[in-house]
Amino acid sequence: MKSVATFTLRAAALFVASTTVALAEDGAGGNNWGMGVGAGLAIGLAALGGGLGQGRTASAALEGMARNPAAGGSLLVPMILGLALTESLVILAWVIANGMI
Repeated sequence: MKSVATFTLRAAALFVASTTVALAEDGAGGNNWGMGVGAGLAIGLAALGGGLGQGRTASAALEGMARNPAAGGSLLVPMILGLALTESLVILAWVIANGMI
């Protein structure tokens, strides 16, 4: 448990340091590093949630098709629609996070 906490702390420190250096090249100084960290976390959490949601959607649809092969055609279109809507939310989070920077 101690090694996980140490790794997490080192990774966070490295991330903050690299964000400060990257923003310093743009002339923004080092005062605005929180916006980059927040945008990165927002995109990461949106991608994680979207990936989990899409995996669960596909898993449920394929399980339904396996249990009842005749229902495959009626499950395919709602599954694709659900996957597209989930992906659109991830893209929306990406657009919003890019607007923060």
